[in-house]
Amino acid sequence: MQGYTDSKTELTRRLARIEGQVRGLSRMVEDDKYCIDILTQVSAATRALQSVAVKLLEDHLSHCVADAVAQGGDTAEAKVKEASDAIARLVRS
Repeated sequence: MQGYTDSKTELTRRLARIEGQVRGLSRMVEDDKYCIDILTQVSAATRALQSVAVKLLEDHLSHCVADAVAQGGDTAEAKVKEASDAIARLVRS
């Protein structure tokens, strides 16, 4: 079971909404809409993706990492490192 299993429906719904936003962006470009309007929508889609990433990270920390830490040893260290690396990627993006 993945850490996000309990949030799967919510995440799927959010991702479907983001998919619609991205399709809308494509239509805006095809329709030669104003640059700033497109950039505004890009920003909204980016924030929505970041929200999904944060939710996935929260679920990962509260399930996968917490379980690994409870077990201890190398598995715990590996999961904490994996989570730290994921956080670093999110911060850089």
